[in-house]
Amino acid sequence: MMKYVEICQAGHTIAVPDGVTILEAALNGGIAYPHGCRSGRCGACKSRLVSGAVDMLGHSRFALSAEEKAQGLILACSAIPTRDAIVAWLGGDEEIPAHPQRRLDCRVSAIADATHDIKHVRLVVDGAAPLAYTAGQYVRLTFPGAPPRDYSMASGPGGEELDFHIRRIPGGAATRHIHASLKPGDRVLLEGPFGTSYLREQHAGPILCIAGGSGLAPIKGIVESAIARGMRQPIHVYVGARSDRDLYLVEHFEGLAQRLPNLTFTPIVADARAGSPRRTGLVTDAVARDLQDFDGWKAYVAGSPSMVEAAMQICTAGGLRLEDLHADVFLTPAAVSARRHASALPAGI
Repeated sequence: MMKYVEICQAGHTIAVPDGVTILEAALNGGIAYPHGCRSGRCGACKSRLVSGAVDMLGHSRFALSAEEKAQGLILACSAIPTRDAIVAWLGGDEEIPAHPQRRLDCRVSAIADATHDIKHVRLVVDGAAPLAYTAGQYVRLTFPGAPPRDYSMASGPGGEELDFHIRRIPGGAATRHIHASLKPGDRVLLEGPFGTSYLREQHAGPILCIAGGSGLAPIKGIVESAIARGMRQPIHVYVGARSDRDLYLVEHFEGLAQRLPNLTFTPIVADARAGSPRRTGLVTDAVARDLQDFDGWKAYVAGSPSMVEAAMQICTAGGLRLEDLHADVFLTPAAVSARRHASALPAGI
């Protein structure tokens, strides 16, 4: 049975189907609800349940503590309403970029291999003004013959084309089509922009960027936009990959780091080839070894749920405020579906 949820700051009431979270319904309804990981790990969608009732999917105690629950707080990405409700997200309006959400017809202008399982796809908007967005945001793309999926922009705003890094997901209907059949000239429907893990241009303190795999896409956009806007504070970029062949754009970032004294770039591989010059291990362990004090920093993290959660724990242990950590968690459709049916799992997974 449909439930109705009033979202205070948006001034809208949304219909939430059975089994769907408040955040998912809000985003599907075009509401720019503050969020990050969409998996109950980061706390960016923390909200106050003004009235009504919800069931909570499994989530990290780091994102929502027992004390906060007792105070009436919820995570919108984990909350399935069981009655009509009223919610109010925490934080101010600065958390929402002022870009209109649009539906645009695009076409593929180029496609190439970034790695053995990541495609670099470039789109151009047809017959309309370029998309306005902030670096780090994502859009929903519908490729011909494939279901809609969310992908982060790897390019900064203001250009005529949009870049994406799309990793092949085993069993994924969309990425199977993209990797096997997509070609220049194919039509693509774009909806967006979405997301609140975007570059805060007014921040003057140091910046930490951590990417895992194709999580490099939004991180690339954030770093290049910061450079283009003349942000001169220290910017530390860490990129983790499974092996040497899973790294890409290394020369590009090393070139930037050589030219810019405020930028450092550190690639990390879990399993390097014999004789490889790369540092090995987990990217989050490398961050913990190199940096300890994050007071006054901003952190942008993009990748798998486990990597993002580890990064959060390291950064907050070093003094980073939770509101200064902006996460973009890459969830597969299978993971989203499994989580939606996991309301019986205990909190704190």
